[in-house]
Amino acid sequence: MNITQRPFSGESDKQEMMALVRAFPNDYLHVGDMPYRFSSWAFDDPENVGQWVNAEGQLVGWAVMQTPFWSIDYAYHPEAADKNLPQQILAWVDERARQALNTPYGHPCWFVNVFTGQTDRQHDLEAVGFASQANVPKDPWSKVLMRRPAQLPVTTYPPRGNCLVRSLAGESEVEAYVELHRSVFESKSMTVEWRRRTLQQPDYIPDLDVVVAAPDGHLVAFCICWLDKSSGSAPTGRVEPLGCHQDFRRYALGRVALTEGLRPLQAHGAQNIYVETDSDRSTALALYESVGFEVIQDVLIYRKDYPSVP
Repeated sequence: MNITQRPFSGESDKQEMMALVRAFPNDYLHVGDMPYRFSSWAFDDPENVGQWVNAEGQLVGWAVMQTPFWSIDYAYHPEAADKNLPQQILAWVDERARQALNTPYGHPCWFVNVFTGQTDRQHDLEAVGFASQANVPKDPWSKVLMRRPAQLPVTTYPPRGNCLVRSLAGESEVEAYVELHRSVFESKSMTVEWRRRTLQQPDYIPDLDVVVAAPDGHLVAFCICWLDKSSGSAPTGRVEPLGCHQDFRRYALGRVALTEGLRPLQAHGAQNIYVETDSDRSTALALYESVGFEVIQDVLIYRKDYPSVP
């Protein structure tokens, strides 16, 4: 009991939020790539972040309306004194989703990722109107979490088309990266400010920020990797995001960027490397499987619509 909500106050809160997830890494899809997600412009409005603390002031739960991803990230301590905490968090999520309608942070629908074995979370989501998209009649959607033992050898794929593989050239190349990212994902969600903040994260390692440049110098593929050394066990790696411009996919430069990201993860001591992808995205699945990734978890995607009310 005695769980109260506190306002979001900035970077120090982010570190505490990350620590809560990293204390229970098997419960969450996004662990290794939290520095990437926590750099997003959703945090520009403190109202998009909810935090809950116990009587001692310790963080026991949080939620973020991740507008760029159309998704809700939330976490809570499994042994929090108030067993109704998950319901409190989702009640706040529901209210915030409605408040954000018709603002730059709002969406007509929101999504939540849940492992198939997390039945309690599924029941909580269903109780407030979210529904799994795995078996809907139109456009069913689910994901998988994949893992690759880092000690597996990494095959070298020389870049074709006279392209060059290297690390991102720091802040001077952020705008070029953003332009490529937007083209690859056909979305304007990525911003210069967001990408610049990733470079300022304490967990950012420059040689894990891999890009492929065309002969004329412009960027055509990328693979950002993250190393998580926070747990008491061995470090783990994460791939997020990976992409290649459509005009250069015939050169398999996505595979080149991916393998060149895996190599420094090995050098930095990662024991396992993780990536997520859509379960029906055969091209991406085939790519990850071709370099040694295997599916370890099925992921359900829950959706709730928030139609505008005149």
